[in-house]
Parts: sequence; structure tokens; C-alpha cells
Amino acid sequence: MPKVFVYKGYKFFFYANEGMPLEQCHIHVRKGESNAKFWIEPEVMIASSYSISGKELNEIRKIIIENQELIRKAWHDFFKH
Repeated sequence: MPKVFVYKGYKFFFYANEGMPLEQCHIHVRKGESNAKFWIEPEVMIASSYSISGKELNEIRKIIIENQELIRKAWHDFFKH
């Protein structure tokens, strides 16, 4: 499970096996039992969430937007496409 970065205790990562065929670029976010999934492409948007407030989701989305190039690079480097 490649970790891309951590922010305020939230771990931003993706799974090594992201489906066959490979899903479009996205990032998972987890802190304790709370988690969410955000699509990066074609634009940053929430795919799912569990036990994270709307305020936190908005803050996380902003952090993802600020780091989307880092996330894309990590994704493409790991999956080699």
C-alpha cells in the first residue's frame, strides 16, 4: 500500500492492486476508522467516504488539489503508465 503523504494524521495512499483493469487515478485517505476515496482524474472529486465530516472532506479535497501533481506522479510511477 504505497503511502504518498500524511496531513494532520490523515494518510494519503493507494492500494497496490487497484482493480483489473486498473481504475482511473485516485487516492484513498484514512485516519483511524475514518476513510474516503477521491478521484483525481478527470477532476478532484469524492468517490466515497465513511465517518468523515463534510468540513473535513472539504479540507481534504483542498489538500488533494494542492498535491494532485504529486499524487499523479506517484500513481503513474507505481503503476508504470
